[in-house]
Order: sequence, then C-alpha cells, then structure tokens
Amino acid sequence: MVSGPDVDANLARADELIAEAAAAGAAIVGLPEYFCILGRRDGDKVAVREKDGSGPIQEFLANAAARHKVWVVGGTVPLECADPGKVWNSCLVFDPTGKRVARYDKIHLFGFDNGRERYEESRSIEAGSRPVSFESPFGRIGLSVCYDLRFPELYRSYMPVDLIFVPSAFTATTERRTGRCCCVRGQSKTSLT
Repeated sequence: MVSGPDVDANLARADELIAEAAAAGAAIVGLPEYFCILGRRDGDKVAVREKDGSGPIQEFLANAAARHKVWVVGGTVPLECADPGKVWNSCLVFDPTGKRVARYDKIHLFGFDNGRERYEESRSIEAGSRPVSFESPFGRIGLSVCYDLRFPELYRSYMPVDLIFVPSAFTATTERRTGRCCCVRGQSKTSLT
C-alpha cells in the first residue's frame, strides 16, 4: 500500500487490500504505519487526528475487521494527545468481531539529518511509554512501530512472544539506509526485506 494525503482514498485502498487478503484466506492482516494518511507536512496528520475510541479511521478499522472476519493490525493512526500540536502514533488491533483488543503508542521517535533532508518526529508526535502485547489465536503478539526496531530492549520485554508486528513507513532516503521492516516472528528471528 502506498498512502497519500487523502484519507478517504487511503481507507478505500486499505479496504480493497483487506478484502483481497481475506479472500485469499488470511486470518490476520497488517497495514503500514500511517496507512490512513501520509501527508506532505507534519501538520497533516495532526489535522486528521482522532479522539481515542472514536472517529472515521478507527470506525473503518473496526468495520473492516468485522466485515471481512479477520484480525486487523491497523498500521498506525494519529490519535489526540495532551499537546494540541502533536499526536500519538498509535498501532490499533481489532479482532474479527470489530472489537479493539490493543493499542500501542510508538515509543522511539525517528530523527534524521543528512544536510539535505531532515526528519524529526518529535516535532509532531508524542512518544509512547509502555510496551504492549496481547493474546490471540496466533499466540502472544507484541506491537512496535518502525524506528522501534532499532531498540532491542523493547523486544526483549516481549519475550516469550510468538509474533511481533512492526508497521513501518520509510522515505526513499531512509529506506536505502535502513531497509524495509515487516514483522519479527518467533523467539529470536528478525525478518527484513
């Protein structure tokens, strides 16, 4: 999925992909970080943030999980935090009935400056503070987001675990430096593409 600045278009595309995965027999579907909006400016995600527990993006995830009868790891969603100029970068998980079973707020915020490009997530994102894992039919699942992958202590805190989701979104520059991450499976195996 390649997200853009139009939330409605991104949700429509996500629904198509969830439907396709469910039709192919998937029982759990993972979406990328900020699947719902990849804006042109930091303020774009702040403009579409939602209150925890309500809003069109969260309703979409719950309805898609129930409609397609799959578990949905909702990439990340911008949720309101105490600072009106920032968001929580939150990974939400819904079961096949549409019930939310987990929320993880990204802990480790990315910063990068090569003299030509600069990214500083802390300007628009409030860092989370606690690891989150939950039981599922697939075993114990841990949640993390993108840059968290660089901090092994988070993953150590999840052990023993059966599956760890790492929804990610990379820029062309940072992808060349870090690679694209997908999910970490098993006790000690990391899968990077």
